[in-house]
Amino acid sequence: MPPLQFHFEPDLDYQQAAIAAVCDLFRGQEAGREEFSLAPLSAAQGELGRLGVAEPELGLGNALHLDQDALLSNLRQVQLRHGLRPAKQLKSRDFTVEMETGTGKTYVYLRAIFELHRHYGFTKFAIVVPSIAIKEGVNKSIEMMAAHFRSLYAGVPFQHFIYDSAHLNQVRNFALSPHIQIMIITVGAINKPEINSIYQANEKTGGEKPMDLIKATHPILIVDEPQSVEGGLEGRGREALQGMNPLCTLRYSATPVNEYHMIYRLNAVDAYQQQLVKQIEVAAGTVADDYNRPYVRLLAIGRRRNGITAQVAVDAAMAGGRVDRRTLTVQGGDDLERRTGRELYAGCRIGEIQASRGREYLELRTPAGEQWLTPGEAWGDADNQAVHRLMIRQTIREHLDKEIRLHPQGIKVLTLFFIDRVAKYRTYDPDGNPVPGEYARIFEEEYRSVARHPDYRGLFAGVDLAAAAEQAHNGYFSQDRHGRWSDTAENNQPNRDNAERAYSLIMREKERLLSLAEPLRFIFSHSALREGWDNPNIFQICALRDIATERERRQSIGRGLRLCVNQEGARQRGFTVNTLTVIARESYEEFAENLQREIEQETGIRFGIVSKDYFAALPLADDIEQVGVLGTIRSAILWSHLNVQGYIDANGAVNDSLRAALAEGSLKLAAEFEPLRAGIIALLRQADRRIEIKKAEERRVVKPREAILNGDEFKALWRRIKHKTTYRVQFDDATMIESCAAALRDAPHPPNARLQWAKAELDIGTAGIEAKVREESEYIALSADDLDLPDLIAQLQNLTHLTRSAVSRILAASGRLDDFRNNPQRFIQTAAEVINRGKRQQLVDGIKYQRLGDEHYYAQELFQQRELVAYLKNTLEAQKSVYARVVYDSDQERDFAQQLELNRAVKVYAKLPGWFQVPTPLGNYNPDWAILVERDGGEKVYFVAETKGSLNPDALRPAEAAKIECGHAHFAALSRGNSPATYKVVTDLEDILS
Repeated sequence: MPPLQFHFEPDLDYQQAAIAAVCDLFRGQEAGREEFSLAPLSAAQGELGRLGVAEPELGLGNALHLDQDALLSNLRQVQLRHGLRPAKQLKSRDFTVEMETGTGKTYVYLRAIFELHRHYGFTKFAIVVPSIAIKEGVNKSIEMMAAHFRSLYAGVPFQHFIYDSAHLNQVRNFALSPHIQIMIITVGAINKPEINSIYQANEKTGGEKPMDLIKATHPILIVDEPQSVEGGLEGRGREALQGMNPLCTLRYSATPVNEYHMIYRLNAVDAYQQQLVKQIEVAAGTVADDYNRPYVRLLAIGRRRNGITAQVAVDAAMAGGRVDRRTLTVQGGDDLERRTGRELYAGCRIGEIQASRGREYLELRTPAGEQWLTPGEAWGDADNQAVHRLMIRQTIREHLDKEIRLHPQGIKVLTLFFIDRVAKYRTYDPDGNPVPGEYARIFEEEYRSVARHPDYRGLFAGVDLAAAAEQAHNGYFSQDRHGRWSDTAENNQPNRDNAERAYSLIMREKERLLSLAEPLRFIFSHSALREGWDNPNIFQICALRDIATERERRQSIGRGLRLCVNQEGARQRGFTVNTLTVIARESYEEFAENLQREIEQETGIRFGIVSKDYFAALPLADDIEQVGVLGTIRSAILWSHLNVQGYIDANGAVNDSLRAALAEGSLKLAAEFEPLRAGIIALLRQADRRIEIKKAEERRVVKPREAILNGDEFKALWRRIKHKTTYRVQFDDATMIESCAAALRDAPHPPNARLQWAKAELDIGTAGIEAKVREESEYIALSADDLDLPDLIAQLQNLTHLTRSAVSRILAASGRLDDFRNNPQRFIQTAAEVINRGKRQQLVDGIKYQRLGDEHYYAQELFQQRELVAYLKNTLEAQKSVYARVVYDSDQERDFAQQLELNRAVKVYAKLPGWFQVPTPLGNYNPDWAILVERDGGEKVYFVAETKGSLNPDALRPAEAAKIECGHAHFAALSRGNSPATYKVVTDLEDILS
């Protein structure tokens, strides 16, 4: 089997937006570099140096030619573009890109390096990471993407290296080279000037301190996971970053703690809603009715005015003799027998509570002696080994269930176990020989047992189960110099060396691990893989340690959120394939609640809440820098309007009436906000979104109805739509340029910059201070004579990916350059939208589909061979469908399925599964429905339908509308015979029947 190679997609919209957000910060920057002198190596090493004969060498660094005002202007325009609150001042050259785990953050910042070089000539970049795991991951990513970047950037030379104090000559080359230089370095190598060798002079760098050479280059710093690098606002990591004298610092994180200047945001909810990550389901293992011994679990420790307190879970007496697990807030000295009302806790008291960071614990005094609990630990819990055995068994079954479904599609399934201590997985005998620990022994026993189950016999036919159980799992932990695994952290150089030894197959040989030929499928590890490990094919995570109390819940789960790849290295999309199963020892409700709370705390998202300043950053229709956003006063006015209409309550919580108005398109707005309707609706939809966690126990395999599948009516329907096509795009540059120029010529004129005064009355009351606008002036035009005009062609080239020549011809033919002088940014935005729309339309207008030969089609047998997995809450029992239940993704699809079931004209239908795809230049397209309708006269009519909320093409996203046009062309190419299938976009069944 040939080695697996990853394929990278260069044109994903959200990644392009994140890259452009960085590049546009430097709009107006002229390409250039800065020179400085380095002592020659001979001067440090030889006789010539002592005689002062050797000539100095010239180092090359980044140079910034923009002043603070220009940077601030660019920053504000980038923020406005992405609906972020624009900065009032440029506090520093620190910028944040928030991207949810699994959405290609590493690809985005590496690609940004090449774009910054292409546009501005920057060459010196340092990627600062918090751990060895991330360092190895970034290095591996560059190796995998090298050919991809060379193809995109015409073979532009670049070098990358991991900083190593034993190879300081690489730092010297970093300073001397005229080409792109990428240094990967851990914060541990720079955060202690008193001991780090990077601050000490060395002959390999010409007698200079390596850090001085780095500082002289003014590197662009890229900080991966800054919340772990910096150590807080005053932390040593932040001091070290500032000490590197960067041209600017770009921070990339899914969970930024200090946002600085936010320039792009793709948060957890955005990623989940757009299916850019796996969906999450929980297999919750909770112990019930185990109230026969005293139980105390420490949940959290905090400080209050009256002292230090702790939250503990205990089994307390309830009314009617019932016992339930409750949360209590306790202090030192509390009597648990009295607090719980149960004699079972006789002699159990709370002792000392320690709240120091890193040393949080609670002393529990019991008749058997003192117990010391750290957050998450329990005393008197159920038999942990028995529970862990059941969790391991359940994880193996979840894994094998997915193997049965995904192995035929060439997808390797991997599982990750998080454990608390290495000794639980591997120990060593007195002679130093490795011995399986508790978890390894249980795993192999359960693996052999589950493999004998009738459901999995097909996977293990002719397999030696003893050998297979041993080969299926391995652990990845820090290793000492003798090769023994240990629990060490990366807090000093020996421990970092230990961690370095751990990452071979799991980090450096990712392709091998993803190969079906590699027997390893189950990985045991702990916090070493909490962040930075990015294998895309983790489908199960089992938390054998307590994950419920960790701040890193999202990071732990993040190890499995990336979309999977097949054996060709191609990314597979859609929740049908991409589901992460978390096996946790907490209820489904607790898991979902805790995850949502963490997201709220770490991202600032408040699910289902509209605050009074929620619309403050909403760009105005005229989107000019001076008055480019709605602002807090008018946001509060809009909030009041929504409250009066009953859309939100007094706390800003979304009401059902708002959900109904959004679904029906009947949202009422005051006249002054009508021009902003689209932006307001988009924000209101976001406010009511949340990540839906699925229950694993509700997951079902939906079977096809054999009678319908093999019936003549469905066969006739399938015969008309099953064939595959190929397409060609006839793209005429002259036509595209002419149409784009004409569209730009007809586009609305961007308004001049203008100012408006508003007078508001402050109403000070017990509920707070409320501003009420009493009077507004007319708009006052502002002079545009002194504007610094940006490089128009370079900007549009970056936003449209056309050649300079093509952009120039479009602009010249449009006759609209005066508009550019009046309002440069608005003109650039309008022109980019017009040109991109024209490009997209040219692709669609010029596409020609051709049916492939009769042997190329989607076989009807695929309904039986490809399992359809769904969750009961998102399904509808069906009688006419080819599947026994219809799986729907929205209320509209559910309602449409009900209409299909109830209407007698519909004889048979199918919700088309994810494997039924139409190829398009914008990615594969999966239509919604195939339907057979019988008219009164007995005539049979065949349809492929796409359900949308509106039939107006302008209401669809551009990519959606383009794919629908491709759908029309594809099904038209299949039209053979007297009754072909008709492709229609519909809002309900009436659009078909009429």
